[in-house]
Amino acid sequence: MKSVLQFAKNNPKIKKIIHWLLIPTNEARPRLWVSWFVNPFFHKRKKGSKIRWSTRMDVLPFNEFMLGRNAVIEDFTTINNGVGAVTIGDNTLIGMGNVVIGPVSIGDDVIIAQNVVMSGLNHEYQNINLPILKQPVSTALITIENECWIGANAVITAGITIGKHSVVAAGSIVTKSIPPYSVVAGNPARIIKLYNPESGNWEKP
Repeated sequence: MKSVLQFAKNNPKIKKIIHWLLIPTNEARPRLWVSWFVNPFFHKRKKGSKIRWSTRMDVLPFNEFMLGRNAVIEDFTTINNGVGAVTIGDNTLIGMGNVVIGPVSIGDDVIIAQNVVMSGLNHEYQNINLPILKQPVSTALITIENECWIGANAVITAGITIGKHSVVAAGSIVTKSIPPYSVVAGNPARIIKLYNPESGNWEKP
């Protein structure tokens, strides 16, 4: 099986045909037969997990999608693993209207509020003789560690790590990684509080 997949991956014509069979040209949503008959055998949904009926699942079999135990993806959210895996931990809530484009790893007991955008994908633009749409994409993993809270309308950019038990304030644009036990706000987001284990308080840096 691996040798067949490797052969297809190394043969541009075959790869293009397989891609067309999985996804219509210039679209991100997989064909219905892929969603119904293929993805269930490749993707993992643990006990008690829920995906609301209006969620847009642009997930494909060639990258991982995993939804943890008792995790919930709320209405009007889009999940896309076309260029990178999307994994969501146990007891995590993905709120309404979010956009999650892999590669993204979200830990356990995380709260993602409404209309949050996190994308591990960027479009290349350097070649001025080629439309940006036709240029390659680059990817960098976004990691949301356990117990975090991401406020409404926040944007998490590619390659960022949000450390354990951290808070991203509503409307923040996160362009740099955040250490554990911190609160960030603003555009670009900056640390406004850090937990001090000696005093047991959340303090200004």
